[in-house]
Amino acid sequence: MGRRRKGQAVNGWLILDKPEGLTSTKAVGRTRWLYDAAKAGHAGTLDPLATGILPIAFGEATKTVPFAVDGAKTYRFTVRFGAETETDDTEGAVTETSGKRPARAAIEAALPRFTGDIEQIPPRFSALKVDGARAYDLARDREEFELPPRTVTIDRLEIVDIPDPGTCVLEADCGKGTYVRALARDLGRALHCLGHISALRRTRVGGFTEDDAVTLADVERAAGEDRDALLGLLKPVETALEDLPSLSITAADAAKLRQGRSVLLRGRDAPIVTGPVYAVSKGSLVALGEVEQGEFRPSRVFNLTE
Repeated sequence: MGRRRKGQAVNGWLILDKPEGLTSTKAVGRTRWLYDAAKAGHAGTLDPLATGILPIAFGEATKTVPFAVDGAKTYRFTVRFGAETETDDTEGAVTETSGKRPARAAIEAALPRFTGDIEQIPPRFSALKVDGARAYDLARDREEFELPPRTVTIDRLEIVDIPDPGTCVLEADCGKGTYVRALARDLGRALHCLGHISALRRTRVGGFTEDDAVTLADVERAAGEDRDALLGLLKPVETALEDLPSLSITAADAAKLRQGRSVLLRGRDAPIVTGPVYAVSKGSLVALGEVEQGEFRPSRVFNLTE
């Protein structure tokens, strides 16, 4: 059996507009194959039902994935009232129904209960681990288990549209770890009418928005043209670090950082900065780290050409 070819050194972010029906893992696998990339990962899983922003990191960009994952996210989602399902979306069997449908005023009155820091019990069909096993595997096997509530942050929750009495389209800005399916479930319970997600789209992950996104068809089309067209769809590795201050350093200091050594920020023009920063030399990302008492200490070093 032959060894798998390693692939090419591809560095950067592909902001994919994931289509419905495709898992995040398969989306990464497909794009990695199209790029023939040696290394790839993604920032924030999307359910197969969901569409929208799936940032895919290639090569050195994988070192910045935590910054994208920790960034705020925006979702537009549709809640169908009148039923709860096993999966809290349309893919699961209906477990309970209600003949009640909420008025717009009742929905608006309930939304403040789901903003700020709230306690949320994740869906039973989720990738969280319970004693080493995935919750969705235990749920499929009808195993008895409990998922503890978690504190999540929802900064904004607003009604976008109410197309009919049984359906409400909402938009939410939320932090890491928020399950929109659980939000729909809990909103339905709070309104005493039950509910589940019937459509879900992620429109933002950190600084990545729909304006940055390309479709899988776009990537396949570029792959059929030439390598430059394909690489032209990528954003620089440091795009995920835009919330951090940047530090311009000399070539000599860049060489030290690439060896994992700290550098002192000297001179009259030395930046006054503390905490997490990233260093750039001649327009190329060199390292990610922290500045303490005028010293830059690298925590991640990037192997990118200047």
